[in-house]
Amino acid sequence: MNNKVKIVTDSTVDLPKEEMQALGVTVVPLSVTVNGKSYLDGVDITSSEYVGMLVNSDEIPQSSQPSVGSFVEKYDELGKDGSSIISIHMTSGMSGTYASAKTAADMTDSNVTVVDSTFISLALSFQVKEAAKMANEGASVEEILAKVEKIKKHTSLYIMVDTLEYLVKGGRIGRGRALVGSLLKIKPIASLDDGVYTPVTKVRTYVQMINFFKKKLEEEASGKIIKGIGIAQVEAKGLANQVRDALKEVKDFNEFTIVDTTPIISTHTGPGALALMYYTDQE
Repeated sequence: MNNKVKIVTDSTVDLPKEEMQALGVTVVPLSVTVNGKSYLDGVDITSSEYVGMLVNSDEIPQSSQPSVGSFVEKYDELGKDGSSIISIHMTSGMSGTYASAKTAADMTDSNVTVVDSTFISLALSFQVKEAAKMANEGASVEEILAKVEKIKKHTSLYIMVDTLEYLVKGGRIGRGRALVGSLLKIKPIASLDDGVYTPVTKVRTYVQMINFFKKKLEEEASGKIIKGIGIAQVEAKGLANQVRDALKEVKDFNEFTIVDTTPIISTHTGPGALALMYYTDQE
């Protein structure tokens, strides 16, 4: 009987291929279509190449979840030696990726458990990395799922969008509200509440955004240990460094990950967007 557990995720995990390979994680890419041409996320196109195309595109690029078939193929291949599979994916509130994986899990002969992370980007990676480490140490499916659930409950994600244009294009806010917001130079900050984009406040300056992030971290990590923290950004590396330096004043934590976010996310946020993500554990 093979007790090995293998971990699968999707390309919104926002971690380098090398890191995923080192952990033994299989990444199934989403795709994005710009001006009639489709690209596999992280395979055919990099985040920075994509932003240039996004800004210059006449139409809204379309992102697509992996096909059921691509998941079935991976599950069949990974499970043929008797291994169990845990497939952890971006929030079902923003994509059909989880549903696609669930359908595939019902079609394969492999033993697959599909998990809705209720997050994206590095917040998804917190669950994936811990699951992979545990799998490599010989943990059972049940032990890994319990840990993933715990991380999910103690994860926070806050995202600031610099321009309202892409939220309008993606249908997340109306054009009238965007016009007023743009005139007032408003930058919305949202969380992922149960995996759904949920506005929490508005700021007009980066200083206000940094202060909001500091306050949230202070409140939510009070009396707890920060286990992971990261910043995902779209053409906003300088601002990301400022946020990191400001947050170091709040909590003594140095292992910050700063990444260029996936095309799948930047399609909805546009350039200048920045997200802060962290998870905690009891002291």
